[in-house]
Amino acid sequence: MSRLFGTDGVRGLANGELLTPELAVALSASAARVLAESDRSHRPVAVVGRDPRASGEMLEAAVVAGLTSAGADAVRLGVLPTPAVAFLVGALGADLGVMISASHNPMPDNGIKLFAAGGHKLPDAVEDAIEAGMGTAPSRPTGAAIGRVRDDADAVERYVEHLVAATPEPLAGLKVVVDCAHGAASFAAPEAYRRAGAEAVAVHAEPDGLNINDGVGSTHLDPLRAAVVEHGAALGLAHDGDADRCLAVDETGAVVDGDRIMAVLAVGMREAGELVDDTLVTTVMSNLGLHLAMQDAGITVRTTAVGDRYVLEELRAGGFTLGGEQSGHVLLPKLATTGDGLLVGLQLMARMAATKSSLAELAGMVTPLPQVLINVRVGDKAAVAASPAVTEAVAAAEAELGRTGRVLLRPSGTEQLVRVMVEAPTQDAADDVAQRLAAVVGAVS
Repeated sequence: MSRLFGTDGVRGLANGELLTPELAVALSASAARVLAESDRSHRPVAVVGRDPRASGEMLEAAVVAGLTSAGADAVRLGVLPTPAVAFLVGALGADLGVMISASHNPMPDNGIKLFAAGGHKLPDAVEDAIEAGMGTAPSRPTGAAIGRVRDDADAVERYVEHLVAATPEPLAGLKVVVDCAHGAASFAAPEAYRRAGAEAVAVHAEPDGLNINDGVGSTHLDPLRAAVVEHGAALGLAHDGDADRCLAVDETGAVVDGDRIMAVLAVGMREAGELVDDTLVTTVMSNLGLHLAMQDAGITVRTTAVGDRYVLEELRAGGFTLGGEQSGHVLLPKLATTGDGLLVGLQLMARMAATKSSLAELAGMVTPLPQVLINVRVGDKAAVAASPAVTEAVAAAEAELGRTGRVLLRPSGTEQLVRVMVEAPTQDAADDVAQRLAAVVGAVS
């Protein structure tokens, strides 16, 4: 049987086969029991937030029922970003945080993500204990031992104040267009940017429960690109449905991805003496252009497997202060326990204000190499990994490209696919090398 928890909580079609109200009750009740067993000095307290998708109302009710049925108090935070829940777990001294969101996924999906005390992701062992506990039939508390429910009307305000306090430079004079994806940051993002001093123009900030991520936000940047040019803004910032990621658009309408955002922040942090060991942590999918730019800037790049949890593990292991993904998940461990798109947006604008430079100028230090990704369906991923022909083809391609390109073969974690990624000085060269490698991979039986 497959593990219930994925790399980012439990996610699926809301009210479908997996993510049902019954599962939400069982999951949250088990989480409360695991917490109570680990510390019997007090009644556990859990904070519960959600994004605005319609199914979140149903799942919130189920989560709260599960928590209280197991004797935990539940604090409903309402609609707010995932990083706000992580922050408030620590700020309110809660034992558990629950965020109901499917991030950038379409509206019919939803998910449940859990945070431990302090706002950190749960260790695998604790997730496993929670999953194991879902199949048991423990005694239930009655009377005064049943958990209580209350609402925190000041949750978003506390989070916005935290963001503004973490912004190192006044943003006066900067005009930003923020695409809220009709999601969880529809109020918090423009409010935080305005309080930090920027002139914020909010777009796609009218959630109705059904329109989240619908052709807008960080996965659909064309509307933001047009809006930045239309409003004559200094930049645009795009968040996803739960606002744990941030992508940018410069004043010309050109996209500034996570690689370039990290480069801008890394150089600024190095100058300020805040980049521990002059090191940036990113995944193997970051463009070679980022590696070359950081090398020129005297910054070491450490790479991990794909996934922000692997980046976070490396950051913690080395005590590093900046990491992230090309997709816009950027981690600043000194300021937040998880990826926070609003925090990243504020730090990026603060760098612009401090240097009095445009985003195009700052991001121009990175010249992304043309990249090609081909998914090759195979009969056996292990056979591909062990194939001498594939090994030889990869070595030949790497020798051909030298420092001017990169090759990465990565098996899918869920399908019999091998992803062939090639970066090269020109698009034609990348296409040619990728096609040749894909043919060799596909020929392995």
